[in-house]
Amino acid sequence: MAGLCDIYLAVPRGFCAGVKRAISLVEKALEDYGAPVYVRHEIVHNRHVVENLRQRGVVFIEDFDEIKDDSRPVILSAHGVPKAVETEAARRKLTVIDATCPLVAKVHRQIRKLAEEGREIVVIGKKEHPEIIGTVGQVDCQDRVHIINSVNEALTLNLPSGCKAGVVTQTTLAVDDAEYITACLRRKFNELAEQKGSDICYATTFRQKAVREIAAKAEGVIVIGSKNSSNSKHLQQTALQNGAAKAWLIDDADELPWPELENLNSLGISAGASAPEYLVDEVIAELKKHYKNLKIHDIIVAEENLSLIHI
Repeated sequence: MAGLCDIYLAVPRGFCAGVKRAISLVEKALEDYGAPVYVRHEIVHNRHVVENLRQRGVVFIEDFDEIKDDSRPVILSAHGVPKAVETEAARRKLTVIDATCPLVAKVHRQIRKLAEEGREIVVIGKKEHPEIIGTVGQVDCQDRVHIINSVNEALTLNLPSGCKAGVVTQTTLAVDDAEYITACLRRKFNELAEQKGSDICYATTFRQKAVREIAAKAEGVIVIGSKNSSNSKHLQQTALQNGAAKAWLIDDADELPWPELENLNSLGISAGASAPEYLVDEVIAELKKHYKNLKIHDIIVAEENLSLIHI
C-alpha cells in the first residue's frame, strides 16, 4: 500500500485516572484474596480489559445472586451503583471494594443534595447507561427525576409550574452536546441549580479537545475503544463534527479499515478512556507494516494530573 504519510496522535488518549484506579483495585484484590474475585458489571467498558481480567480469575456479574461464595470480595465498577445495591451488599455482609470513579461519586453527591433541597432533578445522559442508573439510584424521589439526552427533550420537558430545578450530567457525554442541553435548561428555569464546574469529567473533555485538533489536520480519524464505551463513541462523533471526512471506532488492530485507508494521506488516532495504550501501539505497528516512512506527530492539548480525580 502507498499513500498514507502522516499520523496525528491525540494527547491525552487512552486510560484516564479513574479507569487506572478501578483496574488497580481489581488487581490488588486478586493479589490480596486470590481468585475468584467478583466484579459487578464490567469494571470498565473495554473488551480487552475485561477479557484479560477474566482470564486472571475475575468473575463479572450483573446480580449478587450470581455469587457462589459470599466470602469472596465483590468490586463495584467505575460507573457507580444505585444505593439499593450497596444496601443489598451490606445485608448479605459482602466484602465490598468500591471502584466508583471519584468524579462519578461527585455527581452522586450533587444529585443527593438536589433531592434534599426538594428540587425537580434533570439528569442529562443515556437512560440505560450504568452510570445513569447508578446516579438516579442515589435518590428515593424518583417522581422528581427526569432523564433527558437532547435539546429537543429539554425544550419539551414539562415540570410543575414555579418549581425549582437542578441538573446533573453523565460524566462521559460529548462536551458540546451537554452544554447545549444545559444552556436550554438555563433559559427554561430561572433558578437552575448546577454543580460548580462541568459534570463532564476532565479526561472526557481533554480527549474530545485533542480529537478536535487531529480531526482538523487528518482526513480520517481512528478511535480505539469498544462499541459499548460511551466516551469512545463520543470521540468518533467529535471527529466527524470537526473536519474528519471519516471516523472509525475499532476495538483493535484487527479491525483496521484497510480498503478505506487506501486513499488517505493523513490519519488521526485517539483512544477512549478505557482503552489500554498497548492497543494504540499495535495499531501503529500494523500501519507501519503497510506504509513506509510514516511520520508520527503528537498533538498535545493538555498534561493530565492524576490528582485531578481526588476531589
